[in-house]
Amino acid sequence: MGIFGRKNTDETVTAVADGTVSPELAALTGDYSIDPAHSTLGFVARHAMVTNVKGKFNDFTGSLHLDGTDPSKSSATIDVTMDSIDTGSADRDGHLKSADFFKTDEFPTMTFRTTSAEALGGDDYRITGDLTILGVTKPLSVDLEFNGAAKDPFGNERVGFEGKAEILRSAWGLTWNAALETGGVLVSDKIKLNFDISAIKNA
Repeated sequence: MGIFGRKNTDETVTAVADGTVSPELAALTGDYSIDPAHSTLGFVARHAMVTNVKGKFNDFTGSLHLDGTDPSKSSATIDVTMDSIDTGSADRDGHLKSADFFKTDEFPTMTFRTTSAEALGGDDYRITGDLTILGVTKPLSVDLEFNGAAKDPFGNERVGFEGKAEILRSAWGLTWNAALETGGVLVSDKIKLNFDISAIKNA
């Protein structure tokens, strides 16, 4: 099954046996805009070695180019407003925006630009790109699952993806921490990223 291997019914769409692409697959090729009202860019950090703190970014824009005949030609761009970070605690959010962490006054935006895409089999794919935080750019690979395509009640053609990745925040210069009396540190270096993306095909 290809990256566009579903449509808005329970019927599975597959490539033709001779290697050509079905019309249903090819029809999803095009440019899409991420719908932030129905998408989530989230993260999870370990706190005090005993619990997880979850957060998200509320303000972001992004675009996708999907190629139904050759998924390796697909691409994505995302721009995130760092001041929109939301962990459910105003004090914690303020600390994350400060010079200890994201320095949002100096670096207001986090960006991601794909450099490659590959099919892993079934509905699973991997995109690799450049993630820029604090002016530092490092490669990031994101594993994606294609959740399908549908036309919503307003006539929009939508596609959906779920994604996940892990990073070491120290690689981007995010090194602030505090030691615990019982050993360990207050904030984990490893951060889990999770994405739930709904995108609308451009007219």
